[in-house]
Amino acid sequence: MKKLRYSIGLLGLMLTHLAFSQTKLVETVTRKEGELIIPYQKYVLPNGLTLVVHEDHSDPIVHVDVTYHVGSAREEIGKSGFAHFFEHMMFQGSDHVADDEHFKLVTEAGGTLNGTTNGDRTNYFETVPSNQLERALWLEADRMGFLLDAVTQKKFEIQRATVKNERGQNYDNRPYGLAYEYTAKNLYPYGHPYSWLTIGYIEDLNRVNVNDLKNFFLRWYGPNNAVLTIGGDVDPKQVVQLTEKYFGSILKGPEVTKTIVPPVVVDKDRYVSYEDNIRFPMLRITYPTVARFHPDEAPLDALAQILGGGKSSLFYKNLVKTEKAVQANVGHPANELAGEFTFTVLPFPNVRLDSAEAIIRNSLTEFEARGVTDDDLAQFKATREAEIVNYLSSVAGKVSQLASFQTFTGSPNYLPTELKRYQALTKADIMRVYNQYIKGKKAVILTVYPKDKKEMVAHPDNYTVVTEGYKAPNYGYEGLKYAKAKDSFDRSKKPASGASPTLKVPPFWTDKLPNGLKMIGTKNDEVPNVTLLFSVKGGHTLSANDPSKAGIAQLTAALMNEATQNFSNEEINAKLEKLGSTIQIYASTEEIQVSVSSLTKNLDATLALVEEKMFRPKFATEDFDRLKKQQIELISNQSTQPVVIANKAYNRLLYGPDNIRAVPTSGTVKTVESITLADVKAFYQQNFSPSVTNLVIVGDVEKAALLPKLDFLKKWAAKPVALPKAPVAKKVDKTRIYLIDKDKAAQSEIRIGYLTDLPFDATGDYYRAGLANYILGGAFNSRINMNLREDKGWTYGARSAFGSTKTPGPFTASAGVKAAATDSSVVEFIKEITNYGKTGITEDELAFLKSSVGQRDALRYETSFQKALFLNQIIDYDLPGNFVEQQSQILQKMTKKEIDAIAKKHLPVNNMIITVVGNKSAVKPGLQRLGYEVVELDKEGNPAAAEGTSTPAALGGASSTTPKK
Repeated sequence: MKKLRYSIGLLGLMLTHLAFSQTKLVETVTRKEGELIIPYQKYVLPNGLTLVVHEDHSDPIVHVDVTYHVGSAREEIGKSGFAHFFEHMMFQGSDHVADDEHFKLVTEAGGTLNGTTNGDRTNYFETVPSNQLERALWLEADRMGFLLDAVTQKKFEIQRATVKNERGQNYDNRPYGLAYEYTAKNLYPYGHPYSWLTIGYIEDLNRVNVNDLKNFFLRWYGPNNAVLTIGGDVDPKQVVQLTEKYFGSILKGPEVTKTIVPPVVVDKDRYVSYEDNIRFPMLRITYPTVARFHPDEAPLDALAQILGGGKSSLFYKNLVKTEKAVQANVGHPANELAGEFTFTVLPFPNVRLDSAEAIIRNSLTEFEARGVTDDDLAQFKATREAEIVNYLSSVAGKVSQLASFQTFTGSPNYLPTELKRYQALTKADIMRVYNQYIKGKKAVILTVYPKDKKEMVAHPDNYTVVTEGYKAPNYGYEGLKYAKAKDSFDRSKKPASGASPTLKVPPFWTDKLPNGLKMIGTKNDEVPNVTLLFSVKGGHTLSANDPSKAGIAQLTAALMNEATQNFSNEEINAKLEKLGSTIQIYASTEEIQVSVSSLTKNLDATLALVEEKMFRPKFATEDFDRLKKQQIELISNQSTQPVVIANKAYNRLLYGPDNIRAVPTSGTVKTVESITLADVKAFYQQNFSPSVTNLVIVGDVEKAALLPKLDFLKKWAAKPVALPKAPVAKKVDKTRIYLIDKDKAAQSEIRIGYLTDLPFDATGDYYRAGLANYILGGAFNSRINMNLREDKGWTYGARSAFGSTKTPGPFTASAGVKAAATDSSVVEFIKEITNYGKTGITEDELAFLKSSVGQRDALRYETSFQKALFLNQIIDYDLPGNFVEQQSQILQKMTKKEIDAIAKKHLPVNNMIITVVGNKSAVKPGLQRLGYEVVELDKEGNPAAAEGTSTPAALGGASSTTPKK
C-alpha cells in the first residue's frame, strides 16, 4: 500500500506538472571562473508568478523568498501602515495552516523565518535544511492563495495591538525615533507615497477595519505581483515542479503597473522641529535626489562617503575631530521612487545648532574648493566592492539580491551592471551631481531638541504641510472578489520532509605560538574574503582590580582605533578604505576584540595595518581628550534610553553594587573622569598579551599560505595577566519589584530573573538548561512570546534565556510592553515561569524541541562570520572537535522527566528580581496590587530619594509569589 500511495502521489505531481507545463524558462545565467556573478534560472508561470532558482550545494540549506511588489508606497492617505500590518497578518494562518502554525512548522524543521516591509516591497522568507524545501513552498503558497477566510476579527485586533507596540518600541519610545517621520512628511508633497512611515500612524491603525485589510490583499498580493526566489542545495527541475504544483493554480490578481511620481521640488529651506527625551540635539538636513538605479545614484553614493562616510571624511574632520559633535555622517538612501541626500549631526549639548549648520555649509564650501581626489575615488570603489562581495557570503544574501534586482529592474542578473556602474565612476561625475543636487539647493532642515529647550532650534519653524489641491489616485479597489485556486491534490496534507541532509561541521586546524597565542582556522572559498577575530581576555572585568577606573577597557579600545605611531587616523583609515578592508577594535565585559575583514587579494596589506594598529597605537593626547569627552557624554545620554536604563538597573540588582559586572562597560561619569592617558597606556601594557589571546581565521586561504603572513605575531611579548575571579552570587531572599520612573513613556521595559550558578558548558548542565528554556522563552512560539505577543498583543516580542560565559550569568525574561499592560504583563510572565517550573514540558513540546534544535545545525556554519563564532567557541572553552555530535546525542536522549527537573531547579520564581522601567504615575498603582514589595530606584539603580518608596505586600506578606489583580 505504501508503494501504491507513493505512485499515486508521483502521478499527481506529474499531472500537475502537465497542467502547468506552460511555465516558461526565460533565461539561464552561469558563472565563469573569476566572475562575480550569481548563477540562476528564471521562469514565469502562466499566472504571472516569476520564479528565480539559484543552485548552490556548498551547505545543506535552502532559502525561500517571496517578494511582493507592494510596500507602504501603495497605501492611501488615511490608511497608512497597511502593507506592514498585512505582513503581520500573513503569519496568522491560512486555510490549511492553523493559527501560529507557520512559525511552529518552520522552527520545528530547524529553520528560521521572518518578513520585512519597506516603502516599495514586502518580502517573506525562510531558511531551512534542504530536506524541508517542499514544506516551505507549501506554506508560502497557502498564504498567497488561501489566506482571507482565516483572517478573523480576533486575529486582526491582536496584530493591530502588536503593530502599535512595535511603533511604540521602535519609534515613539526610542530617542530620535520620529526623526524620519518628520523629515518625510515635510520633504514630500502631501499624499506622496513616501510622505509617511512604513509603520503608519496610530490614528490610521485605529480606524482601519478587517475588510479594508482584505481588499489590500486582493489588490496587491496576486502571483503576478510577486517574485519567488529559491536558492541553495536544490535541484532546479524539482523546484520548478513543486512551484507549479503549489503556486500554479493560484489565480492571477489585478494588473499592477509601475508607480510614477514627479520629482520632488523644495523651493525654500524648510525648517521644522520637534521635542524628544534626548541629551544630544539632532540636526538633519535632507535634499531630494534620484531613485534607485538612476544613473546619478552611484555618484551621489560616492559623494556621501567622501563628505561623511568615515574618519577620512570632511564631516569627521570638521565636526567630530574638533569636538563639535559626538556623531556626524552623510548618507544617500535611494528607493524605487525617490532618493534623499542627508546630513545628520548630533552636536554636543554646548554647541548651538545654528553653529552646527554653519559648519556643515562651510564644509561644503571646503569640498567645492578641494574637489574630489584620486584617493577619494579609490577608497569609495574598493569599499563598495568589498560590501558587494560580503553580501554574497550567504545563500540568503544571494537570494535577496536576485529577488530585489528582479523586482525593481526586471532582471535578476543586475549584479554585473551594479559593479560596472560603480567602478566606472569618475571625479567629474561626482562633482556634477554635487552641483546638480546639493550646491545652492534647498532642503528640509530638522531639529530634534531636548525637553523644554526649543530655543536650541537651528531656525524657527517656517513650514506647514500644504494639503489643498491633493487628488487621490484610483488604487483599483472596486469590484475585487476573492476566488480560490482549485487543485487536483489535497492541500490540507502537510508535505513530508525529505531525507535529512548530511551536516557539514567545518573542518578546522589549530596551532599555538611560543608566546601563548592560540589559533584556530578553516578554509572557506565561497567568497574571496578572509575574516580574522582576535579575542584578548580580560576586558571590562579587569577593572575589578581598580573599580575607580571602570570604563578604561572601552577607552583603550577606542584609542587603538585612532592614530598609530606611523600614521594619522585619517591616513590609516584611507589605506583601509582603498583596500576595502576593515579593522575594528572594541571592548566587551570579558575581552577586547580585534575584528578584521579583508579581500583575499589584499590580505598582506591589511595584515600590515593590523600589526600597526595592535602594536603601535599612538595614544595621542588630543585623541584621548576627545574620546574621553565622547565617552562621558554617551554615558550621560544613556539616562534617556529606557532599554539601557532597564539593563543597567537589572545588572546592578543581579550582581550587587560592588561587582564590576554591575557597572556598564562604558563606566560611569565619575570613573571615566578619573582616567588619565597614563592609566590607558598602563592598561594596554599590562593586559594586552598573547598569553590570554585567541585568534580565529576563516576565509579563502590555506593554513600553509597563511601562517607565514602571521609571523609578526611571534614578536608579541607575553605578559602575566591575572584574570579576576567572579565573586559568589548572593541569593535573592524574595521576589520584589524594582520600579524606575521614565516620565510619559509609551512603553515599559520589564526584566525578570536571577543570577544562576551555571557557568557555560557545551554538554553539561548549562546546555541542558538552555534546552529546557527553549519552550519557555527561547523559540518564537515559546510560551512567553505566544502569551504576551500573539495572544494578548501587549508586546512586539517577549523572551527568556540563560546567559553565561566561564562566569555564571543570569536567567532573564524580558520584554518591552505597552504601558497600560505593565502589571498584567508581570502577572503573565510569572504565571508562565511558575507553571513551567511546576508542570514542566509536554510530550508535544518535547518532540518539537528535539526536531527544531536537532535540525538547526544545518544553518549554523554557512557564512565566514558564523564559522568564526563556532571556532571561537571551540578554542575559548577548549571544546572537543565532536562536541556538536555530543550535543545531538544529549538532545535526542532528553526526557520529559529530565527537563521538568531542570525547570523546577533553575526557575526559582520565589527568588527573582523584577525590574520595571516605565511611567511611574501610570504603572505603579497596578504593580502595587500584585502582592510584591515595590521598591523605587533612580535611573542609576540606586534607591530613590523620595519617602514612601517601599510598599509592603498587600496579599499574604512580602514573600507572596502568587500575583493577583
